[in-house]
Amino acid sequence: MLRVLLRTSAACKVTHWARPPQSYWKSIFGGASKSQPWFWATSIMFYSTKYLCTAVNSLWRTSPIQRMQLFHNSAVRLKKRQQPEPPPRELDLLRYDMQDLGKSPKPALYLGLAGLFPFVSPPLLMAVTETYFPELAYAQVAYGAAITSFLGGARWGFTLPESSPAKPDWINLTNSVVPSLLAWVAMLVSDTITPAAIIVIMGLGISLHYDLSLLPTYPSWFKAMRAVLTVVAFLSLICTLVLIGLYPESTIF
Repeated sequence: MLRVLLRTSAACKVTHWARPPQSYWKSIFGGASKSQPWFWATSIMFYSTKYLCTAVNSLWRTSPIQRMQLFHNSAVRLKKRQQPEPPPRELDLLRYDMQDLGKSPKPALYLGLAGLFPFVSPPLLMAVTETYFPELAYAQVAYGAAITSFLGGARWGFTLPESSPAKPDWINLTNSVVPSLLAWVAMLVSDTITPAAIIVIMGLGISLHYDLSLLPTYPSWFKAMRAVLTVVAFLSLICTLVLIGLYPESTIF
C-alpha cells in the first residue's frame, strides 16, 4: 500500500506540473471547439485525476505513517540488541569449572589424587577393624593442617609473577596467611582430636571459599580439582569424628 501511495503522489506532481488540457489540445489542433467530444473527455480525465491526487495527498498527510515519521526518523532495527551476559553467581561457579576437570595436567591430577590417601586411609582402616586408633586420627589431622597451610602458601606464590592476574595486594596476601594461622591453631590443640579436626575443616573450607568465589583467579581445571579434593578431605575428617564415639579406643604402639 505504501508503494501505491508513493506512485500516486508522484503522478499527482507530474499532473500538477502539466498544462491544462484545453491549452494542450489547442496548441496541437490549432484551437479546438468545446463542442467536440474529445475536448470533454480529456477535461473529465484531467479534473478527475486532479481531484483524486488531491484526496490522496490529504490522506497521505493525515495517515499514521506520516505522523509517525514526524516524530521518529531513525532506521528500524530488525535484529534485537544482544544483552550482555550476566556474570555467573557464586553457586554457579563450580558448574562451569567442573567441565574443565578433564583438562587438568596429568602430574597435578595424579599427585592430587595421591594426596587423598592420608585423608582416606585412617577412617577406612578404623572402620574395617571397628576400632578407634588415636595415632591414626592425629596423623590425619596433622596432614590436614599441613595441606591447609600449603593452600595458603599457594595463593601467596600465585601473586608473585608479574603476569599473574592476582596482584600482591593486602587482600590476596592477607587471605593467604589465614589458612596457615588456622593450621597452627589446630596443632596447638591437637591433644584433643575433635577441636583440632574441626579447625582443620574450617581452614579447608575457608581456603576453598577464597579460591572459588572471593578470589577467582585460578585456572578452571585447578578450581574443579580443588573442589573435588576438598570434599573428599571433608568427608574423611567427619568420618573420623564419627568413629571416635562409635568404636572402642585402642593404641597401635
